[in-house]
Amino acid sequence: MAKTKVESRDKRKRSIRRTVHGTAERPRLTVFRSAGHMYAQVIDDATRKTLVAASTLEETLREQVKGLKKRDRAKKVGALVAQKCLAQKIDKVVFDRNGYKYHGRVKMLADGAREAGLKF
Repeated sequence: MAKTKVESRDKRKRSIRRTVHGTAERPRLTVFRSAGHMYAQVIDDATRKTLVAASTLEETLREQVKGLKKRDRAKKVGALVAQKCLAQKIDKVVFDRNGYKYHGRVKMLADGAREAGLKF
């Protein structure tokens, strides 16, 4: 029986998570994309805590991203999450694409975070 898109992504996600782990020194930057929004979280897997989070729904970004393409919105989210990380003295992360292809909005989020000073 054919798998749905969600089931296929979950399988890829589990495969990625076998090798990608966030630590206190290098937390995991994970991405979620819905039809209209982008979300990013920086997670320390050792303590199972979210250290930083950003999305297109935040009040600081909501007005800035109005009228932009989804890719440009994703880049702004990447820059915001990097800015928040640097404020908490987190400069290195492990990138977790969460089962999505490294293409389009996911790539733009990563590029935005890199340009803002995050290393991965």
